[in-house]
Amino acid sequence: MSEQGREIIVIGAGIGGLSAAIHLAIKGHCVHVLERQAQVGGKLNLIEKEGFAFDTGPSLVTMPHVLRELFVVAGRRLEDYLELIPLEVTCRYFYRDGVVFNAWRDRECLAQEFARLNPEDGEAFRRFFEHTRSIYEAAADPFLYHSLGSPLNIVRTFWHYVLKGHKSGAGADEPLSRRWRAVMAALSSRTLDQEVRRFFQDEHARQLFARYATYNGSSPYQVAAVYSLIPYVELADGGWYPRGGMYSISRALEQLARELGVTLETNCEVERIQVSERRKLTRLRPEARGVVLVDGRVLHCDAVVANSDVVTTHSQLLSPAVRNQATLRKLTKLEPSCSGFVLLLGTDKTYPDLEHHNIFFSDDYQAEFADLFEKRVPIQNPTIYICATTRTDPTQAPAGGENLFILVNAPYLTEAIDWQREAPAYRERILDLLASYEQVDLSDLREHIVCEEMLTPEDFWQKYGSNAGSIYGLSSNGRMAPFTRPGNCSPEVERLYFVGGSAHPGGSIPLVMLSGRIVAELVDERVNG
Repeated sequence: MSEQGREIIVIGAGIGGLSAAIHLAIKGHCVHVLERQAQVGGKLNLIEKEGFAFDTGPSLVTMPHVLRELFVVAGRRLEDYLELIPLEVTCRYFYRDGVVFNAWRDRECLAQEFARLNPEDGEAFRRFFEHTRSIYEAAADPFLYHSLGSPLNIVRTFWHYVLKGHKSGAGADEPLSRRWRAVMAALSSRTLDQEVRRFFQDEHARQLFARYATYNGSSPYQVAAVYSLIPYVELADGGWYPRGGMYSISRALEQLARELGVTLETNCEVERIQVSERRKLTRLRPEARGVVLVDGRVLHCDAVVANSDVVTTHSQLLSPAVRNQATLRKLTKLEPSCSGFVLLLGTDKTYPDLEHHNIFFSDDYQAEFADLFEKRVPIQNPTIYICATTRTDPTQAPAGGENLFILVNAPYLTEAIDWQREAPAYRERILDLLASYEQVDLSDLREHIVCEEMLTPEDFWQKYGSNAGSIYGLSSNGRMAPFTRPGNCSPEVERLYFVGGSAHPGGSIPLVMLSGRIVAELVDERVNG
């Protein structure tokens, strides 16, 4: 607890901003959250229409201990705010050649499913799980739980793990040689696809694990092997669903924040971060001292936490007088993550062959990612994701109906694509492709749509200010991506901090929540230092 609470402004009430606000309030600070949309949640939001409830952002909970720990630190029980339901089948995969694969929560059942594809891949799965566990134990501390320090600090953290394991005891019982191999695997120059191919022989299994690169908006053919920790965290704890829909998480965090004294103001847009003048005769940097709102108000504070996109914050919320053009050029050169094309379809019919989460794989995965990151055009033969939450929670649609969330990865915004022109035809393309899979009958889907919404990369830009309409901030393509992602402190402006998917440690619910914890610790150290 701080001896003297300070005034902290958080720009944006996304999951990262709410996490930061809660942690700061726990430390005794006076926190004000400003959100330009009508409700909190950022991309983790909700559209309700004609009795259907559609979550518009993340659709799966992993690493539930991150949520639980936040409530514990606040002196609360997660179960009093949120009910998490384990999914027995994390995802059902449909392949073009007729194969249907169930990713069971139970790892032995899952191993048997892989063995059904290839007799040797059942044991390969067990080895892959242990391999990714070791990478997670080696890489989680420097990359997920702490501010991204200098390369030297990261090397020191890895070296400490090799010698002693984690402070928590994770890895402490492993032989030193095994911990060393884990560090080398985490720093490997291999791509995720290359890493997966070292273990699995069956192409279905290889495509399944390559898909995890899309969890942070990247390509499996470019993202580093260290990101094999992504499937590990899903396999280790399984997938979860909050009763009442994913937006229940936003509601729970909002309730907790308010109980802790955080003030939240929606429909409140920040025009500019107020920064003290640059001191030309000293080496001291200017300081963030408040915000100017679109309605003309000026709010003063001791620190600003931006849950807005890092690139957008530098280009639009910092005045030219303090904006460092070299930093802005560096940020704009970093590749945005992919965006998404989303159909929200309410139907008056159920499709029982669907699971809660479903993937309809294309038959040319490399061509998909070439379209996405090289040609930067809508994917011609895309993999399609469908979430049908009524499998777990029937209250999300009228009786006898489905609330289908359909997502296709889309390129980040460029001048070459006009989504207002392209979207209607692309919708038809997606529905045609779904009707062509033989394992599930979706041929009559068009006839049973009773309500519909569509989201394109333009919407992600306009609603959330996401750089180039990206969903996950910056891509992680390239071996150095874990080191080049923007940190949680502004390099130009003192007392300005960044939280959320565009900053360290990256996108997804647990990671943006961890970024909130990291930022709260940094703010507390700095303003009371």
